[in-house]
Amino acid sequence: MPSVDEFFLDPRAVRRAFDAAAKTFDAAAVVHAEIRSRLIERLDVVRLDPSVVLDLGAATGQGSRALKDRYPRARVVAVDLSTAMLREARKKQRLFRRFQRVAADAARLPLARESADLVFSNLMLQWCNDPDAIFRESRRVLRPNGLLTFASLGPDSLRELRGAWAAVDERTHVHRFIDMHDLGDALVRTGFAEPVMDTERLTITYSNVETLFGELRRTGSTNQAQGRPRHLTGRSAGQRLREACDRALVENVLPVTLEIVYGHAWAGQTRRGGASDRGETRVPVTSIGRRGP
Repeated sequence: MPSVDEFFLDPRAVRRAFDAAAKTFDAAAVVHAEIRSRLIERLDVVRLDPSVVLDLGAATGQGSRALKDRYPRARVVAVDLSTAMLREARKKQRLFRRFQRVAADAARLPLARESADLVFSNLMLQWCNDPDAIFRESRRVLRPNGLLTFASLGPDSLRELRGAWAAVDERTHVHRFIDMHDLGDALVRTGFAEPVMDTERLTITYSNVETLFGELRRTGSTNQAQGRPRHLTGRSAGQRLREACDRALVENVLPVTLEIVYGHAWAGQTRRGGASDRGETRVPVTSIGRRGP
């Protein structure tokens, strides 16, 4: 059995993978686009008129553009660890729907306390080792009665691929994904109120496992767990993986399950006297210029 440490994600490797995928991301990110659309639709039932919106894990800014369309008077800030992704976002700016870009770790935002009204995050949380840190930082930058809304991957995601790899070896080939209830508990621990959590399962079909791997690579969604094999998959192991995936075919296609976890929660009144800002400099969102990565 792999130890918990084997599932720890290497942040530098994660950033490198997304940097490498910046130019291919949009064309391949069909799943990201679908979940982003569903997450934004969930804002229909929320009464909110934000002046500042943060898009955490913004990648090439497609979500930031959609948020700017939805809230044209708001200042939208795209936050991502990958500067290459943000450069692509800058290239695709529209004249009258512009947004700012900040290269930063979502757990250490260079933004002032109570500077945002809405924190939006689409399929970013599963790339973080400590969801509490992300939620705590989101809570810090949200104004009282601000909203956090997110989508992430749950434990059933990629179960077919995990099962196929189990027929090959005992190494860590698929990330560990966090359960809906654990994320809800983390929201409460970090000071959020009225958390609402739910899940849905999607089945995406691929012609073969190579097509699946190609999509994962072009979106930067590759294995960055500490326990991952550090060498190329050999011919024999690759053949066993293909055979295992072939056995999972349904009507000549490979079904892949994605468990999507949705959550939203409100920031209540600010709690003072909490953890220090570690001596870091945080700036108001309004001071962020239009020059960026």
